[in-house]
Amino acid sequence: MKRQSKNICKWFHCCPLKRFYEEGRLDKKWVEDYCWSNNPDCVRKKMEEKGQYHPDNMMPDGTIDEDMV
Repeated sequence: MKRQSKNICKWFHCCPLKRFYEEGRLDKKWVEDYCWSNNPDCVRKKMEEKGQYHPDNMMPDGTIDEDMV
C-alpha cells in the first residue's frame, strides 16, 4: 500500500503511536487504518484538536493499551 502524504494525519509526526510503530511495538494495521488514511474517527485526533488530555497509550479507537508505556 503506497502512502500519499496528503492522507497522513497532520498529528502523526508528533504522535506517540508513530514512535510505537517505528519501534515495532504497534501493529501496522493501526497506522494504515487511522494514521495513514487520516481517519476522521480517530479518538486521539479528535481529543488533540479539542486540546483535551489523552494518554500516550490510548489507541485511535479510544482503548488504553497497558503494554504501550
